[in-house]
Amino acid sequence: MRLRSLASTVSSFALLLTGLAYSTPAAAQAKGFALDRFDPSERGSEWFVLDTLDMRGKVRPAFGVVGDWGYKPLAVYDKANDDKEIGSIVENQFFVHVGGSLALAERIRLGVNLPIAAYQNGDRITSNGRTFTPPESALGDLRLSADLRLFGRYGGPITAALGASVYLPTGDQENYTSDGKIRVQPHVNVAGDIGLFAYAVKAGFNYRPLDDEFVQGKRLGSELFGAVSAGLRLANKKLLIGPELYGSTVVTDEKSFFKKRTTPAEVMLGLHYTAGDFRFGAGVGTGVFAGSRGWGSPQVRGLLNIEWMPAYTEDSDGDGVPDSEDACPTQPGVKTNDPKTNGCPPVVAPADRDGDGIVDSEDACPDVPGVKTNDPKTNGCPADKDGDGVYDRDDACIDVPGVKTNDPKTNGCPPDKDGDGVYDKDDACVDVPGVKTSDPKTNGCPPDRDKDGIVDNLDACPDQPGPSDPDPKKNGCPAARIEAGQIKIIQQVKFKTNSATIVESDAILNAVLAILKEHAEIKKIRVEGHSDNTGKAAYNKTLSQKRAASVAKWLTDHGIDKKRVIAKGWGQEKPIDTNNTEEGRANNRRVEFHIEETPEAPAKAEKAPKAPKKKK
Repeated sequence: MRLRSLASTVSSFALLLTGLAYSTPAAAQAKGFALDRFDPSERGSEWFVLDTLDMRGKVRPAFGVVGDWGYKPLAVYDKANDDKEIGSIVENQFFVHVGGSLALAERIRLGVNLPIAAYQNGDRITSNGRTFTPPESALGDLRLSADLRLFGRYGGPITAALGASVYLPTGDQENYTSDGKIRVQPHVNVAGDIGLFAYAVKAGFNYRPLDDEFVQGKRLGSELFGAVSAGLRLANKKLLIGPELYGSTVVTDEKSFFKKRTTPAEVMLGLHYTAGDFRFGAGVGTGVFAGSRGWGSPQVRGLLNIEWMPAYTEDSDGDGVPDSEDACPTQPGVKTNDPKTNGCPPVVAPADRDGDGIVDSEDACPDVPGVKTNDPKTNGCPADKDGDGVYDRDDACIDVPGVKTNDPKTNGCPPDKDGDGVYDKDDACVDVPGVKTSDPKTNGCPPDRDKDGIVDNLDACPDQPGPSDPDPKKNGCPAARIEAGQIKIIQQVKFKTNSATIVESDAILNAVLAILKEHAEIKKIRVEGHSDNTGKAAYNKTLSQKRAASVAKWLTDHGIDKKRVIAKGWGQEKPIDTNNTEEGRANNRRVEFHIEETPEAPAKAEKAPKAPKKKK
């Protein structure tokens, strides 16, 4: 469809109305607008315009389509004889309203509706040298809505809800499906059923930021609107039939308030039939005023709709049995196969005060839950297999005599002072939590896997024996060890400042040397040099390479085959700590020994680790 410019639309519409009605300078500002006055109710309602306020369900959707045909919603009359129709800008207008809603938590409902003008036609009218062509198919304004149920419940005598709708300008002014601006509509809904009689009322304010003057000085603008319906529920309340009356009037201009053109009103007779999860509807209506003179209110309107909304299953007492099957709908009960007892409370059983399943008349201990026995003297009394005075039902150690405690996990068990699961009589370390072993000398004592005299929870290297150290990170660790693909050392290799000369590091290097001599399966090791970020990166990388080479030479000078050792300087590229503190920089200035090749693990490509996060 070829779009005309907005200026052309304004001037053309103004010339039409000034030539056919009263001449007024304000008509030059006329534009197209949202013409159709039928605004369908949210999906799930049993009225076309009004709302039955069915918000039942924790999460309950509804979807539907409404077909809306209007005949002569925008007619043009002779300016000399206001009752003489000379043509229709819009003669036939057929909309398809596609929408859905979602009821949440029995109280809130969200809705959406998109009108689509599937077909429009009208008269080709010429006035004051201007020709106006009929409108074409176009989208309408998308409606987004939300409603909150204030009180009442669907099907009751009165239910009230407060809500609002927002109309986004997705339509086309030139084709009379949009104002070209956002519209906002706060509203209140009331609905109810009294026996077979059903009613609904709706009122609100339609904020419509238009200031366009049309015939006889009347302007479009914000409106007050209202609607009312009444009907009968028939066919076991599956059919609702009755009239709906709705209309509005412009309130932003006194010349338009309750005037014929700016006060469109319609009445229709409709019916809706619900069949399971589906609802079907049909209706026919007309404008209230003679000749349907209100803009957008047609002489004849026809409606058809179909929608889907899952049927709501009522369960008044919340026992999981729907009211339609519940023989006791107001009393929580249990589900049975007998329609006479389904959903009813179970039959009261003989008295059993302690609830142990043994009726009081046969219970030797009617106030203390027990177990069934064949001995009338003990039937219904608690068992105490180990005879420690703690009943078996409370005894954590049924077969072992113990003592009573307040802890269900130890009640009736022998004492365990340190709570490690090893009873004191068997615990070699009564005051220190440990682990169970088969050795009486270590049973119940803390584990020490490497037997270095430092228990595992304090041993930084629990699988490799080492000396004690005040530093928790070094305690129990050997000077050098194989771990995670490296030979890790507990203290750094030291160098002279800005030099590759090794100082005070023979002890730690000898520890590395011993591992390499002991583990001939290590075919190649990569000595890496690293620096902090002090100074220039290129200088740091060169110095780290020299230091790595110096360490590699120390190893080869002490008997390690040169083929097993390579050197690599990374400079400041692989920090392991922040460079914002002296301690962090000291940690970054380091030498590492990476196992590059073993018979099981061939050499891998080097990959720089991610830089650590900076400490605040």
